[in-house]
Amino acid sequence: MTVKSLIGGHVSVAGGLATGGLKYMAEIGAEVIQVFVTNPRGWALTEGKPAEDAKLAESGVETYIHVPYLVNFGSPSPETLGNSIAIVRHTLRRGVQTGAKGVVVHTGSAVTQSREEALRQLHDNLLPLLEEIPEGGPDLLLEPMAGQGAMLCATVQDLEPYLAALDWHPRACVCLDTCHAFAAGHDLAAAGGVKETLDALHTIAPGRLKLIHANDSKDVCGAKKDRHENIGAGHIGAEPFGDLMRHPAAAGIPLCIETPGKAPKHAEDITLLKKLRDG
Repeated sequence: MTVKSLIGGHVSVAGGLATGGLKYMAEIGAEVIQVFVTNPRGWALTEGKPAEDAKLAESGVETYIHVPYLVNFGSPSPETLGNSIAIVRHTLRRGVQTGAKGVVVHTGSAVTQSREEALRQLHDNLLPLLEEIPEGGPDLLLEPMAGQGAMLCATVQDLEPYLAALDWHPRACVCLDTCHAFAAGHDLAAAGGVKETLDALHTIAPGRLKLIHANDSKDVCGAKKDRHENIGAGHIGAEPFGDLMRHPAAAGIPLCIETPGKAPKHAEDITLLKKLRDG
């Protein structure tokens, strides 16, 4: 029997990481949550409140943490690289404190340097952080991007050299964003498109898919634009998400929406995904 995927979303933590996050979770009918534990657009190493951390850890809710968007281990800027190391190390520690299952990080860009140099930099600076993760701590979930600019990893095939640069470390896992994959050229809306994409992912990185960001796309396949849309309202459409949950490589893998709008729209997206899962 196929294990059903938990379905949830990125939640607001206004009012406290656990207090606010679990309240928003209930409002939208989520079964799993993703949160920020620091300012998503800054470098501040925000400390948690022990009572909130304990409440979240003891809730039993499957939780994922997303690191700030500024992180880039391929950047030629020493300042950006140094800040990236500090904030990912900090977020992994916060993952331990909150009982999170995974910490999601964007795979970054070479910006103005060569891809080879950027991947060497990745090896030298991210691999040590993977080594620091304690037993029972969160996996680091690498999220391929939409393919804009000098992105190091966008297509599923790009994961092969990226993971190789990290020596195929067992704690280096994958978060697949459906909007990003579609924007990078994986036509999830086409007949057989979901199967082709997940077959390729399973061949390249078997067992490493740990989380799916379920987002429709405002733009057409291959547009290389990271613009999320509500489920069924974009160019991917609703049905491919059902195909995705039925694929063996995604069996039991949680889905987390990062779609536009506030609680009512998020509740609609989650309800639709549950129908596709259970129907």
